[in-house]
Amino acid sequence: MYSNALPDPEYQREFYQGVPAKRGIAWVIDTILTLILTAIIVPFTAFTALFFLPALFIMVNTAYRWISLANSSATPGMRFAAIEFRRADGRAFDTGTAFLHTLGYVVSMTLVLPQILSVAMMLFTPKGQGLTDTVLGSVAINKTARF
Repeated sequence: MYSNALPDPEYQREFYQGVPAKRGIAWVIDTILTLILTAIIVPFTAFTALFFLPALFIMVNTAYRWISLANSSATPGMRFAAIEFRRADGRAFDTGTAFLHTLGYVVSMTLVLPQILSVAMMLFTPKGQGLTDTVLGSVAINKTARF
């Protein structure tokens, strides 16, 4: 049932212990950092960005997540919380996987039901995978635990 490349949640619980809570902490940190980056950009647009602030925030958030996931398989918030993403084959995210994960995140954040489903899946599935993780076969694991 589970991929051999990823840790089995039944026999290697340390990889998944506390990950949903850590993802929540990481999300808060990343949201704050994204808000700060968005606020820094606004004056450089002669404050015209205030007219399309939600769109700017989404663009900054998308770039922030894609770049950080492509470079280290974790956002700064995830690094703070000591978690990282792994692909179905156990490897770190590459640029394409980071883009697809970010796209799934952005789509689910714009729609209420997929976001609720995703959070519920993180809380109640053995690997703590959200909706996008399940589609891609990726997982978030504790960085301190090693294969």
